[in-house]
Amino acid sequence: MTLLTWDESDTAEAAALDRTAGEAPAIDLPAAQQAVADLLVALGRDPRSAHLRDTPRRVAGAYAELLTPSPFTMTTFPNDENYDELVLVTRIAFSSLCEHHLLPFSGVAHVGYLPGERIVGLSKLARVVRHFAGDMQVQERLTVQIADFLDESLRPRGVGVILDAEHLCMSLRGVQAVGSRTVTSRLLGALRDDPRSRQEFMALTTTASRPPAD
Repeated sequence: MTLLTWDESDTAEAAALDRTAGEAPAIDLPAAQQAVADLLVALGRDPRSAHLRDTPRRVAGAYAELLTPSPFTMTTFPNDENYDELVLVTRIAFSSLCEHHLLPFSGVAHVGYLPGERIVGLSKLARVVRHFAGDMQVQERLTVQIADFLDESLRPRGVGVILDAEHLCMSLRGVQAVGSRTVTSRLLGALRDDPRSRQEFMALTTTASRPPAD
């Protein structure tokens, strides 16, 4: 079942959906529960114990929730006022699941675009981030998917996406680099090629990335 919906008359949006959203994989909850029970046994635990009896169900449900993004409609409007400056939404909170270790990574996204003929409802920028985050991911791919989807569906003059996240696979295990952040970016169109627009986007997102003052 496709989770993003569009006005079918908008061929650009439909094409973007076909290339980047695709079909949501089916989740077999009973099989997932059995797999968790088997994992507990392999780890030397008894899944029939009082504290672990419901763990397979809970874990399977948690992963199903993390991997099932909510449906939404990408609402766009004609740019009747010919607005031609940057539209930027900062600090969009998101969480996703590292596909290498099945541990979460969480952070914030800064998403902006330079409008062309259409503008988008601002809440939809956050919904696009959370839609693509609802999958097994690597941060680099997630950044590209968000930017390319907006570029193809809106046809703006430029798109910029920056993700800033902490990965539990780095902070809880391995190198145990607690508090380290990973930053990825994708700039398209004028936000990549025009120095003034690029500088404005980077300056605003850098300011937004600073911790709030006490």
